[in-house]
Amino acid sequence: MAKLRITQIRSEIGGTRNQRETLRTLGLRKINASTVRDDRPEVLGMIATVTHLVRVEEVDS
Repeated sequence: MAKLRITQIRSEIGGTRNQRETLRTLGLRKINASTVRDDRPEVLGMIATVTHLVRVEEVDS
């Protein structure tokens, strides 16, 4: 299964409550923080919610 590196590039300030909670669920707390997640439909849906706040890269397993 492919892995995705998700990096927060913009602040959550000014975002909706749903966007802030989505960042927390992804494990992102600060700008430039990164996390690696499986490429699953649930994760892709969360990324779609905060696409303007994060950068996504595919990494080797």
